[in-house]
Amino acid sequence: MESPLAHSAPEAAPAGSSPSFERSEALQARFHAAIPGGAHTYAKGDDQFPEHMAPYMVRGEGCRVWDADGNEFIEFGAGLRSVTLGHAYPPVVVAAARQLSLGCNFGRPAVLELETAEEFLDFTGAGEMVKFAKNGSDVTSAAVKLARAYTGRELVAICQDQPFFSVDDWFIGTTAVGAGIPQAIRELTVGFRFNDLASLENLFAARPGQVACVLLEVEKEVPPAPGFLAGVQALCRREGVVLIFDEIITGFRWHNQGAQGFYGIRPDLSTFGKALGNGFSVAALAGRRELMERGGLHHPHERVFLLSTTYGAETHTLAAARAVMQVYRQEPVTDHLHHVGRLLAEGLHQSAREHGLSQQVRALGQPCCLIYTTRDAQGQHSAALRTLFLQETMRRGLLMPSLIVNYSHTEAVIAQVLERLHDVLGVYRRALDEGVEKYLRGQPVKSVYRRFN
Repeated sequence: MESPLAHSAPEAAPAGSSPSFERSEALQARFHAAIPGGAHTYAKGDDQFPEHMAPYMVRGEGCRVWDADGNEFIEFGAGLRSVTLGHAYPPVVVAAARQLSLGCNFGRPAVLELETAEEFLDFTGAGEMVKFAKNGSDVTSAAVKLARAYTGRELVAICQDQPFFSVDDWFIGTTAVGAGIPQAIRELTVGFRFNDLASLENLFAARPGQVACVLLEVEKEVPPAPGFLAGVQALCRREGVVLIFDEIITGFRWHNQGAQGFYGIRPDLSTFGKALGNGFSVAALAGRRELMERGGLHHPHERVFLLSTTYGAETHTLAAARAVMQVYRQEPVTDHLHHVGRLLAEGLHQSAREHGLSQQVRALGQPCCLIYTTRDAQGQHSAALRTLFLQETMRRGLLMPSLIVNYSHTEAVIAQVLERLHDVLGVYRRALDEGVEKYLRGQPVKSVYRRFN
């Protein structure tokens, strides 16, 4: 069947009108008939958006996107945090397109692979060797495999306060969505708490000589306590454990050298992705030569089949990554992300105070990567109120599952967003006073990590 979008983009919706999602709703059944869950990423699923307000996108530019109905949105958290410069960012698009005209995949390594590897290592300071792949799960799982091979141990210690590390069994087996994963695999991953050194020390004491690696994100919504990261590093060195930082989100957002550069702590291995390609599919595993070389040809140890992907070094994606790094070298990208994110957080908090919602709606995290709370009158998380917030922001042209900015969000855009958010919080206030069911259309959104639909 021919797509209704096959020949032209839809006309833009009239300015100031309440958005219609008629064309998106007409596409929904086809999406679910062809794709399990209706999306290739669970975080983009229909169950994460208000009922009858789940748009399908046709294009994006800068910090704005347009859907199948012609609705225009100012978007936050673009590409699940991967689009850090902005959609269709010209220097990145031009670099990728130029390389595509020269071929994108060969039977031997391209010179561009070496140039990008050297530039990445110089830019990030994340180690002495790097290997590229297509997504964060691949490189993070490769880091775990490398740590196991290097130490001869099996257990993986993850920070259990952080929501996601990989689609692979060693991590998903720790979640509520563990169907199809053997119990023996689940038991090989153990947890410790963020900002709780004692929990990690107790884990090592309970399993002496069994832990291969410690894996954590440097920061989520709560900053590392003074001495925590250095303490984790010291414990790992004492126990002969490989320390891995997951920089898939924090890399190219906290600082040019990632959160490890922001806080001045270098792990043994780190993984990068998302912003590295500004939406193009590229990820990286980097670290100390002593470990990384186990996946190479110049060592006397047992071989590690580290990463071997047909598309891991597609040249147009590496050209995009080089263009991203060039923009970061020449322009104050991370400074801007922190600046406009701070303006957004301050404005949201001011509106929340004016509406008496300071305990309900707050921005959390570093300004470059903010999320928001949607709590009820008792201060508890409310899926219904989150759905209402999404519903009302979408009605006002904001696609806002988070408050995560990109380089294309200007001060003027943030000021416009804050005006709309003030109206949204007025509805939120009335919903608290009169009952959310009076204002919410449809069912609340659901957690991705749930055992049954």
